[in-house]
Amino acid sequence: MKLAYWMYAGPAHIGTLRIASSFKNVHGIMHAPLGDDYFNVMRSMLERERNFTPVTTSVVDRHVLARGSQEKVVDNITRKDAEEHPDLIVLTPTCTSSILQEDLENFVSRAAQTTDSDVILADVNHYRVNELQAADRTLEQIVQFYLEKARKEGDLPTGKTAKPSVNIIGTSTLGFHHQHDCTELKRLMADLGIEVNEVIPEGASVHNLKRLPQAWFNLVPYRELGQMSAQYLKKEFGMPFVDIAPMGVVETARCIRKIQQVLNAQGAAVDYEEFINEQTLHVSQAAWFSRSIDCQNLTGKKAVVYGDNTHAAAMTKILAREMGIKVVWAGTYCKYDADWFRDQVSEYCDDVLITDDHGAVGDAIARVEPSAIFGTQMERHVGKRLDIPCGVIAAPVHIQNFPIGYKPFMGYEGTNQICDLVYNSFTLGMEDHLLEIFGGHDTKEVIHKGISADSDLAWTAEGQAELNKIPGFVRGKVKRNTEKFARDRGFSEISVEVLYAAKEAVGA
Repeated sequence: MKLAYWMYAGPAHIGTLRIASSFKNVHGIMHAPLGDDYFNVMRSMLERERNFTPVTTSVVDRHVLARGSQEKVVDNITRKDAEEHPDLIVLTPTCTSSILQEDLENFVSRAAQTTDSDVILADVNHYRVNELQAADRTLEQIVQFYLEKARKEGDLPTGKTAKPSVNIIGTSTLGFHHQHDCTELKRLMADLGIEVNEVIPEGASVHNLKRLPQAWFNLVPYRELGQMSAQYLKKEFGMPFVDIAPMGVVETARCIRKIQQVLNAQGAAVDYEEFINEQTLHVSQAAWFSRSIDCQNLTGKKAVVYGDNTHAAAMTKILAREMGIKVVWAGTYCKYDADWFRDQVSEYCDDVLITDDHGAVGDAIARVEPSAIFGTQMERHVGKRLDIPCGVIAAPVHIQNFPIGYKPFMGYEGTNQICDLVYNSFTLGMEDHLLEIFGGHDTKEVIHKGISADSDLAWTAEGQAELNKIPGFVRGKVKRNTEKFARDRGFSEISVEVLYAAKEAVGA
C-alpha cells in the first residue's frame, strides 16, 4: 500500500457516484466514514450545478461500529425513498467501509421490500478497481438491471427504429468536456441523417433504458466508460458498436466510415465520403491550419502527452500525424488497459510510459525537456516548475477546464478547439524576446524547485539574479542543467559559483 497525495483516477466509489448522479432521478447512498464524503463538494464545484448533488452519506461512526450498520443503512434508504421519490437508489460502500465486510446485499434486499424505488448495490470490488473501472461496471449493471426487468415484465420493445439511430454511451458528470462532446456528437449524427435514440448516463432516465435495443448501433466515444455496456448489448441483443473516438480530422473520418459500414450492413445504403471531404476541406479549420505557415513553425518541435487512454492516444496521433510535432513519449495512467494504449500510440511516439506515479511522470518530462506538455492538471503543475507550457487534455482537471463556453474535443468543431489548444501551448516566434524587452511573466523572480515535485533545491538571491540575465529562450534549460549538476554533487542551495561550475561542466 502506498500513501498518495495525488491520484489520477479516484477510488471506486467516485466512479459509481458519477454514474448514479448522471442519471435523472437516481439517488446515490454512500456507506462511508466522514472524510470519504467529498463527492458532493467536488461535483457541485466542478460541474457548477444549480441543483444539489443527489448523493447522501450513510455515516459510519462509533455507534455503527458498536451496533452494526444494517439499521442505519436501511433507514437512510427508506428515508430517501420517502423524501426524494427517486426511480433508483444505488448503495455503494467506500474502500474504508468495505473493511467492515458487512452484508450490504442483504441490507439492500431488506430495504427494497418497503420502498417504491428500485434499490441496487453497486457490484464493484473496491480493493481492485479504480474510479474509471467502477464507473464502467456500474453503468453496465444499471443497464442490465433495467433491461432484464423489462424483459421479465414483458415490457421490452421489439424491432429497430424506422430510421437509422444510435445510442451514445459514456457521457457522464465530471467527464472531461463530456457535455460539449455530447452536443457535438448529436450535431454530427444529425448531419449524417442518424437519429439519437438514447444518451446514457448523463441526463437519461432509467425508465428509458429498455429502449436501448431499438437503436441500429451504439457509439462509445470514450475508452474508459461505456465499453462494458456496449459489450453486454452486443452479446444480448446483437447490437454492433463503434468505439473509435472522433478526435482529430483522421480519426473523425475513420469513425464516420465505420458508422457507414455498420449501417450498410443493416441495409441502409449510405455514403458519407462527400460529407467527410466537405467537412475536412471547407468546414474544419484544422486541415487548413495544418498546412499553414503557423503550423509549419511547429514541425519538429518536441512534445510529451499524458492522460487517460482516450485523450492521450488521440492527442498523440493528432500531434504526430496531423501537425508534424515529434512526440517524444506518450503515457497513460490507465494501467489496466495498457495493451490497448501501446497498440494505439507505439508508431506515433518514441517511447510509451504506463504509470500512475505523478513523480515518475514529472521526472520523465524533465529528462526529455519538451517544448510543450499535453496532460492533466498535475502535468500543468509540473510544467510550471520546469518553465514548460502545458495544454490540459484529460481529467483530473481544475475548474478552469470545465468551461462555460462551448469547447468540445470531438467532431469537426473539436478539431478546431484542439488546434487552438496545441498552437497556444507552445512558446513561439518572438515571444521570448518580447518578454525580455518589455517585461512579463518570464522575467518575474520566480524560482521553481528542480525537476520534480520531490526537489528541495533553492537558489540564492545572487544566483537567481545571475540566472535572470540569461535569455529567456534558453533560461529554462540552463536552470534544469544547473539543478541536476547541484543535485548530483549534493548541493542543497545554488549560488552564483554553483551556476558557473555547472556551466563549465557542460562546456558552455
